[in-house]
Amino acid sequence: MSWKIGVDGGGTKTECILVDPGGAVAARHTGPGCSPSLVGKARAREIAAEAIRAVRAGREAEEVSRTLLCMAGSRPFWREVGEGLAGCGRIETADDSLPVLELATRGGPGLVLHAGTGSFIAARTPDGVVHYAGGIGWRFGDEGSGYDLGRRAIARALLELQGWAPPSGLGPLVRERTGSSTAAAVAGHFYHDPSTNTGVAALAPDVLRLAGEGDSAAGEAVSESVWRLLDLAVSVSNRLFPGKRPDSFRAGVSGHILNHPFAFQALSSRAPFPLSRVTEPPIEGVRLLLARSPG
Repeated sequence: MSWKIGVDGGGTKTECILVDPGGAVAARHTGPGCSPSLVGKARAREIAAEAIRAVRAGREAEEVSRTLLCMAGSRPFWREVGEGLAGCGRIETADDSLPVLELATRGGPGLVLHAGTGSFIAARTPDGVVHYAGGIGWRFGDEGSGYDLGRRAIARALLELQGWAPPSGLGPLVRERTGSSTAAAVAGHFYHDPSTNTGVAALAPDVLRLAGEGDSAAGEAVSESVWRLLDLAVSVSNRLFPGKRPDSFRAGVSGHILNHPFAFQALSSRAPFPLSRVTEPPIEGVRLLLARSPG
């Protein structure tokens, strides 16, 4: 066996590992996010190349037989990047959803629900084919995501400020975060913010906290959001595993939102199949993918 390189590149950070012939991680490197839609193609290319250089530092003489790039963004772009990498053996590219799917299913059939800043469903059928659903972005969906939780919280807070909904913890949260005290001012704050998606998603941790503390409006916002993502997961499972017993495939939840106790309980109360928590980092999923592949 030869040495292998694995990269998990997302919008927040880029993690890279060097795996020795025995399957152990010999070196790690963490760099900034490399999503080309966020940092541009040139910078994304630089970040990925630097991560690989850093993880190989001092071991440049070792022969690398395979490099697996699990990256956010355009697959053709990352294939092009891979073709330009020297000394990295056979280059393979995959979506950044594949590592968390691997962690949830351990190579078998099943699916994973993931929610962070965005959300998606990834699934693997018994024949090994991987499918992807959702992940259409904050403007068009991403139920269960940080943005969707924040959006629902703001909508409720606006109704409270208008006097049409009873007070909850969401009203003070949104007023404090925006420094505004009227519905018009709060709405104006978000409509005129050039980074609206980031600002809205930043509310999610406090919405989850309020839900966990028993705030009914926050609990309703979280539950309705994650249930929408669950609806998509159920549709996917019905299409990909028709007639299968719920315990015949694995289903996991990934990301800090779905692993929050309140959100996980809301999902478990409605899911028609058993759910397990995926708490390992995605780069561990990359390592597992490398370990069960030849070369």
